[in-house]
Amino acid sequence: MSNLDTVLARGRAAAKARMRDTVHLYSQAPDTFDRSSGNTVPGAKTTLYEGPARVKPVAQASGEDTQASEREVRLLEYEVSLPWDTPLPPGTRVLPGMRVEVTASRDARMVGLVLWVTGTQYGEQATAWRLTTEDRT
Repeated sequence: MSNLDTVLARGRAAAKARMRDTVHLYSQAPDTFDRSSGNTVPGAKTTLYEGPARVKPVAQASGEDTQASEREVRLLEYEVSLPWDTPLPPGTRVLPGMRVEVTASRDARMVGLVLWVTGTQYGEQATAWRLTTEDRT
């Protein structure tokens, strides 16, 4: 193992040790309208990852107000770090629009937070796999 590989292994172990939240990364099919009940039925969810993560707000993100349907929402940016070696189902890539739900956290206020993926960062020399997300509430 080269010196670089040793340093990366230590960095990845340290990054993983800081992953104290638990998340559910998933894609969701479009909602459908049920004519018999008159209700909208959420689309099926496909789980891509469940496990440890580090969810943190992006400090410089002030949020952006935008219109969604008939209400105004504030977009707040978060970075979600997953273990560097997180496997995905074969042939699957994380794409904008997929979602990350915080299922457990030492900060109870974060549990239930649903974040929308806006981008991903890949890198052979990274210590974690980072997803750029936003809270659309």
